[in-house]
Amino acid sequence: MSYLKFKKAWDRIPASQVTSESTYSSRRHFLQTLGSTGLGLSMLSGCAEGVDGAPADSAGPAPSNGPYGQVPPFWTQQWEDLFPAARNPRFQTDRGVTAETLATGYNNFHEFTTTKQRVKDLVKEFDTDPWKVEIRGEVEKKGTYDLDDLIRMGQLEERLYHLRCVEAWSANIPWTGYPLSQFIEKLNLGSDVKYVRFLTLLRPAQMPGQRGLSAYNWPYYEALSIEEAMNELTLLTFGIYGHPLNKQSGAPIRIVVPWKYGFKSIKSIVLIEFTKHRPRTFWSDASKEYGFWANAHPRFDHPRWSQASEIFLNTKERLPTQRYNGYQDFVGHLYPEDDRRYFY
Repeated sequence: MSYLKFKKAWDRIPASQVTSESTYSSRRHFLQTLGSTGLGLSMLSGCAEGVDGAPADSAGPAPSNGPYGQVPPFWTQQWEDLFPAARNPRFQTDRGVTAETLATGYNNFHEFTTTKQRVKDLVKEFDTDPWKVEIRGEVEKKGTYDLDDLIRMGQLEERLYHLRCVEAWSANIPWTGYPLSQFIEKLNLGSDVKYVRFLTLLRPAQMPGQRGLSAYNWPYYEALSIEEAMNELTLLTFGIYGHPLNKQSGAPIRIVVPWKYGFKSIKSIVLIEFTKHRPRTFWSDASKEYGFWANAHPRFDHPRWSQASEIFLNTKERLPTQRYNGYQDFVGHLYPEDDRRYFY
């Protein structure tokens, strides 16, 4: 089935109110040039203002060891042939790319802290090399996979996705990865698989939120239906802004599910499990305010706030929320439109 891209409400935002995508593209071309000369990512540094300042004009790549970077130098060398990946033109918007320092300086990553602006500072001691991911469940090719093997099992591409947090703020972020379906198709699933479960690393010695927020049932766990996992939008993600994932953004491997609220896009994955039965999920267990599906929709509010609009980080404006975060053409057929259970 083919999809047409229709103009969304956010595509009509005046150009003067967005971060220029052409500026981001220019910096990306510059990065490619550096890569071809062997200078690499370590020569670049970001100069945009943080979340409390005005949005910067450029999304530019972050330094590998700066406050917004925290990208292990090993990966910038090991994966020099992979980044930056070619951009897929199907996934873009006129709304503008959110500056990297803004997007990576304002994170929900409760394993470290509930204060968004502090995550970038608390990830510095988080050790992400080496990294392995276990595959288990109703699948033939179960086992433990090295990160380098995983990243080379699909065709990497860059996609500009609109991120919508359940807390009603949003950003436009260029991710690098490949469709999760490319990986799943190599595993020879059992015929009865209906769900995919994901697990984040448990390491309280380096993740202070796992110590301080002891009321939560760590490690973090999430799940998708197999139809959602196989949808072309679901991205097995290794990079951001043209370089490998920085730690606060979910290094070294995460998924991005852009039609759902951000908490479904689990970070720092160490386990992928295929199952016949619907798994439990972290926030559904922690609070009755959050359900399994969590599809973004303006009609279905959070118990404590409206979801009809969102604050766009680039401009701090309040803009209308789109059905399925603007990706209705890709996923609307998966859900009964009027059944609240799918938007909770």
